Amino acid sequence: MQDVPMPDGQLLVDIVTMKMPFGKYKGTVLRYLPVSYLEWFHRKGFPKGRLGMMLETLYEIKINGLEYLLNKIKP
Repeated sequence: MQDVPMPDGQLLVDIVTMKMPFGKYKGTVLRYLPVSYLEWFHRKGFPKGRLGMMLETLYEIKINGLEYLLNKIKP
């Protein structure tokens, strides 16, 4: 039996609270990054580590029309 990784609920909390640490949108809370910026990362490669995981998760949320789920997350 394979070990299935547990979802990281803190990841979504961080997406709605953390600010982009660099680049064109430095200082913007991640959830408010435009889809075009996330698409650029998707083409070029997301950063390594937790930030990349958050941006990739946000990309999937936005392109699938699930942003409303972020409204229910309280930091």
